[in-house]
Amino acid sequence: MDKKLLRSILLIITYTVLLVLVVIKFDELMRLFSYLVGLLKPVYIGFALAFILNRPCQALYRLYHRGLGRTRADGLSRPLAVASSYVLLIAVVTVITSFITPKVVESIQIFASNLSGYLYNLQKICWELSQYLHLENLAQSLPNIPQLSTYLKDILDNLAQGLSSTLLGVVSLTSSLISMVVTGVLSIIFSIYMLGGREKLLPQCRRLLQAYTRPRTSAAVLDVVHLTADTFTNFVTGQLIEACILGGLCAGGMLFIQADYAPLVGVIIGVSALIPVAGAYIGAILAAFLLVMVSPLKALIFLIFLSILQQIEGNVIYPRVVGTSIGLPGIWVLTAVTVGGGLFGLPGVLLSVPVASVLYALLKKDVRKRLAERHDL
Repeated sequence: MDKKLLRSILLIITYTVLLVLVVIKFDELMRLFSYLVGLLKPVYIGFALAFILNRPCQALYRLYHRGLGRTRADGLSRPLAVASSYVLLIAVVTVITSFITPKVVESIQIFASNLSGYLYNLQKICWELSQYLHLENLAQSLPNIPQLSTYLKDILDNLAQGLSSTLLGVVSLTSSLISMVVTGVLSIIFSIYMLGGREKLLPQCRRLLQAYTRPRTSAAVLDVVHLTADTFTNFVTGQLIEACILGGLCAGGMLFIQADYAPLVGVIIGVSALIPVAGAYIGAILAAFLLVMVSPLKALIFLIFLSILQQIEGNVIYPRVVGTSIGLPGIWVLTAVTVGGGLFGLPGVLLSVPVASVLYALLKKDVRKRLAERHDL
C-alpha cells in the first residue's frame, strides 16, 4: 500500500476517534477547559495589564533612552520605564480614589438618608399616574411608605444576620479575598515580566512561529497579530479617554441640575460608557431612576441634557478621540455586541467590538485581494 494513502487513512481514523471522544466527553472536556482557564487567570490578567501599560511604558522607555545616553541606556531604560508606568498607574488610581470616591460615598449617604422622602415622591408619582390612566385598582394595591421602609429594613436585617451568623459564608469570603489577592499579585508579577522582557519575548515568539510554520503562514499570522494589537490598543485607549471625558462633562452638567449627585451620576455615566452601544442606555436609565425619586422634572431635564451631550460626544468627541481606527460600521457593532453578550456575557460585550473590527478588516483585505486577482486574470 502506498505510504501517503496509509498516512491519510490513519489521519482520518485519528480525527474520527478524536471527534467521537469530544462529542461523548464534551461535558468533561468543558470542565477541564474551565479549570485550565481558572489556573491561567493570572497569566491573561497580567497580559491585559501589560497590554494597557504598553504604550506609556514605550513612551517612557524612549524618553529614558534619550536622556540617559547610549552607555547607560541599555540596562536601565527598560526597568525605569516599567517602574515609572506602575508609579503612574498607582498615581492615577490614588487620585481617583482620593477625589472621586469620597464624593460618590457622600452622594450615596445623602441618597440613603433621604430615601423615605424619595419613596414618598415615587409613590405620589405612581398614584397620580394611575389616577390619570384610571387604574384605581393598581393605585390601591401599591404599598405605602411605611410598608416600603419595612420591606427595605427587613431585607437589610436579614442580609446582615445571614452574613454574621453563617460561618461558612465568612470562610468563603475570606478564601475568596485571599484568592483575589494572590491572583492580583501574580498578575502584576506576570505583567512586569512581560513589560520588562518585551525585547526578548517578542523575537522569541517570532522565531518560534517561523521555525514551525511555513514563511507564508508565519507572515500571515504576524500580520493578524499586528492588526489585532493596533486595533485593541486604539479601542481601549479611546474608550477610556472617552469615558473620562463623558463622565466629567456629565458631572459638570449635573452641578446645575442636582449638585448633590453630580459625582455619582458622572461615575455611572463614565463607567457605562465603557460598554459599547448598550452602555449609554444603561447609564441613562440608572441615573434617571436615581433622579426621578428626587424630582421628575430634574430627571426629564437630565435626560434632555444627556441626549444632547451624547450627540456632541458621538459626532465630535468620539471621532477625534477614537478616530476611524476601529473602522467597523454601526450595524456590525450592534451585531457584535449582541452576539458577544449572548455568548460570553459582559466580557463578550466589552471585547466583541475590537474582535469584530479585526475580522472585518481581514475580510475586507481578503475580498480586495480576490477581486484584484480576478481583474488580473
